[in-house]
Amino acid sequence: MQLVWDWFRWLNDATGINLTIFYDAFDRGRFASGFWMTVKLSVICIAASVVIGIVGAWIQGSRFRVARTIVYWYIQAFRNTPPLVQLYFFYFGLGALIRGVGGPLVTNVTWAIISLSFFAGAFNVEIFRAGVEAVPRTTIEAAESLGFSRLQAYLRVVLPLAFRISLPALNNNLVNLVKTTTLAYAIAVPEMLYVSSQIWSDELNVPVMMNVLLVCYFLLVGVLVYAMHRWERAIRVPGFGV
Repeated sequence: MQLVWDWFRWLNDATGINLTIFYDAFDRGRFASGFWMTVKLSVICIAASVVIGIVGAWIQGSRFRVARTIVYWYIQAFRNTPPLVQLYFFYFGLGALIRGVGGPLVTNVTWAIISLSFFAGAFNVEIFRAGVEAVPRTTIEAAESLGFSRLQAYLRVVLPLAFRISLPALNNNLVNLVKTTTLAYAIAVPEMLYVSSQIWSDELNVPVMMNVLLVCYFLLVGVLVYAMHRWERAIRVPGFGV
């Protein structure tokens, strides 16, 4: 790999394209750590937001009015306020209340995961609710006639069918979530944008690092979209959902 690093050093000397993340070990290390932090944030938030969406959609069909009301106002609060404001609320608002003797009990990374997961989860609830409502009522009645409880019918019959219907909209929301992870920069989470800003402050290569960020996020989103489309084709039921 040393030949590759030397080539990027030569590129800087010859053209001024200063990609220190390749030929400088320190910059390379911190950019790699930022990239993997972005990947971890994205994966954890995607998983958590999907779980929130599934649970929230089930509660929306509950007979308990209080539970439905809580979910309703959760959706309204997180869909109709900026995600950056939500992030500040969790980190500076709730974070100030949850403190131990030695300092905060919850780290900035954890607050970013909580905030972004709840933000995307609010949209996922509505996405899954629409998918559930698209499942024919006769299918649910058939499950109930076989002795399934409401939860069993939801998990084994309704949700698998609703998931197929919801995948296109879910794909769009998860792509938006990956892009929204850049907001974690605001509370000093060392993700890709945060470490890039440190690098361009030290090396004065702002345009180059901006282009690197663009390419990296394009690749991350491209991998997610490709995987989701492959999954959508793999679980498609002929004649159902499209």
